[in-house]
Amino acid sequence: MTSIYTFKVKGLAGEEIDFADFKGKKILLVNVASQCGYTPQYAQLQELYTTFKDILVVVGCPANNFGNQEPGNNEEIKTFCSLNYGVTFPMTAKISVTGDDIHPLYQWLTEKSKNGIMDSEVRWNFHKYLINESGELTHTFGSGADPCSEEIVNAVTGI
Repeated sequence: MTSIYTFKVKGLAGEEIDFADFKGKKILLVNVASQCGYTPQYAQLQELYTTFKDILVVVGCPANNFGNQEPGNNEEIKTFCSLNYGVTFPMTAKISVTGDDIHPLYQWLTEKSKNGIMDSEVRWNFHKYLINESGELTHTFGSGADPCSEEIVNAVTGI
C-alpha cells in the first residue's frame, strides 16, 4: 500500500506539487472543471482554503472526464480560476480521474487495495476526498456537497 505522501504531481504552472510537503495538514482533493454547474464551488473552495490554511490544503485537479466540461489547457484553466474566483490553492495540471487513463493519484484515492481504507468512484466533477494529517483517506463527499457545508467543515476541524 502506498501513501498519499509518495505522490508528486505536475502543477498548472509547470511546478511540482509534492504531497509530502503537506504532512501534518488535512488535504481536500477535488476534481474541478471550468464549465460545470458546480464550477461556482471554486469560490467556496477558496474560502475553505483561506479560512483553514493552518490545518488544510485544498488541491484542485482539473479533469475533462465528464461532459467535456474542462476543455481548456493548463494556462487557460489557471487564468480562468485566478480571474473568476481568485484561486490561490494548489492546482494540478489537467489529469484524468476515471477510466483507462486514470491518474495514479486517483487510482490511490478510489481503490481500497491502494489506499487501505475504501473503494469509491468519481461520478462527476467536484467530487471531494479528505485526507487526514497522517495521510489517510477519511471522507469522500459527492459533487453537490458545498465545500463550506457543516459536514465538510466539521470533518476538516475534527468536530
